[in-house]
Amino acid sequence: MIVVAGEALIDLVPQGPGALADLKPALGGGPYNTAVALGRLGSRTTFRSRTSSDAFGEALLDGLRRAGVDVSGVERGGEPTTLAVATVDAGGSAAYSFYVDGTADRLFSASVPLPAGTRAVSFGTCSLVLEPGASAYEELMRKAARQGLFTALDPNVRAALIPDGDAYRARFRSWLPSVTLLKLSAEDAAWLGGTPREWLASGPSAVVVTRGGDGLTVFTRDGGEYSVPGERVDVVDTIGAGDTVNAALLHGLSAQDALSEEALAALGAAGWTRLLRFAARAAAVTCSRAGAEPPYAAELGEW
Repeated sequence: MIVVAGEALIDLVPQGPGALADLKPALGGGPYNTAVALGRLGSRTTFRSRTSSDAFGEALLDGLRRAGVDVSGVERGGEPTTLAVATVDAGGSAAYSFYVDGTADRLFSASVPLPAGTRAVSFGTCSLVLEPGASAYEELMRKAARQGLFTALDPNVRAALIPDGDAYRARFRSWLPSVTLLKLSAEDAAWLGGTPREWLASGPSAVVVTRGGDGLTVFTRDGGEYSVPGERVDVVDTIGAGDTVNAALLHGLSAQDALSEEALAALGAAGWTRLLRFAARAAAVTCSRAGAEPPYAAELGEW
């Protein structure tokens, strides 16, 4: 069982040029997209979050259920659902404005324990920024690490939500001893101001850096560095691409019983190259579609 912990929100995505070009609501949030992608790939997945009891919250849970994701541990509340307004540039890249005051997902309390059989827990994005929920997610991460579980982190930096960049960078570094696999974009790496080798020295067994259409690179604790090119595709937008990479990595590792530090160390060049190519292929499918629509297993073949 893979647990994904973090926010679920509604993306308002323009359907043409301009900020108000037929805004269309879409189910979203980095952890939410990761959970949906894992479910579509066939991994046993459960979601940990707090969602509103409003119509948007119900739609978010329905989307998880359709993907085969267990939602029995999701907290509910009467607060509204977080909204993220996307702006998509000519290259398909998205930037976001957020409406988060008093919303349900930032009140997550981690009151429901992790289910029996949990092998990995994935964290990231807004949920690790917005208090008081951020502290609850952070404690869940540390608890999972103390229990010897595989932990994955994608900071997926949303600078507009971070009032003090230096404080956030210090907090990010404090998470690293509790992280097994760190995945982040080249843009996030630049904003955070560190290097993969520095982060590896603080705890993770592997760091995966995504470079958009240029592909992915993994850096491993034993000094390894392996890269694959991106899959060429006509890009509609990049919404959910990084989240799809998260899911593909976790799915591929689970499929080969490699959700542990020891197993990561044993992958070697061939194992990492195969895994990264699978992730690149999955992300390309997502980029070929509008919004966060990750692929199903049947669209990719065996990982």
